[in-house]
Amino acid sequence: MTAEIAHPWPVPPQDGYTVDDLLTLPDLPPHTELIDGSLVFVSPQRSFHSLAMDLLVPGLRTTVPADLRVRREMTVVVDKRQGPEPDVSVIRADAVTGSEETHYQAKDVILAVEVVSPDSEKRDRERKPQIYAQGGIAHFWRVERGEDGRPVVYVYELDPATKAYGLAGIHHDRLKLSVPFTVDIDLAEIDNL
Repeated sequence: MTAEIAHPWPVPPQDGYTVDDLLTLPDLPPHTELIDGSLVFVSPQRSFHSLAMDLLVPGLRTTVPADLRVRREMTVVVDKRQGPEPDVSVIRADAVTGSEETHYQAKDVILAVEVVSPDSEKRDRERKPQIYAQGGIAHFWRVERGEDGRPVVYVYELDPATKAYGLAGIHHDRLKLSVPFTVDIDLAEIDNL
């Protein structure tokens, strides 16, 4: 008896996948990312991950200036081998071309936010911030689940000279910032979602 393959996984090209592949390959699982030319499939979301995004998205939408927009889970094209999908992004409004968009260019992203999950810890803490920094994205937030179950937001700013992020602050109960725009989000509100 021969074993049948239940799901034919895509075989990578010799030099790895490109963003064009990511955007055109049929039947990829939702939220597939391109990291270093490899397709990355994400695990099912945990409740904290979803609730943290549900807290941040409306909080950002009520405070972003008129020339910016908030998006969740959209591919950001950094270069031909990098197409990560931040959990939340703040983009320039003039980059919005319609309701059929599947991705944005890194040059149009002001802020990338990653909510860390057990399956993505290393990517969210190390590799993806490097990719966002290489793409020139000025602000990066990493959201971790604190010991009390509430979000802890690590805020980073890009040093343009080194193209690396520097830690600008760690926020536990309230995310209150003036850069890149005024933000005031009560992180404890996650308890009410």
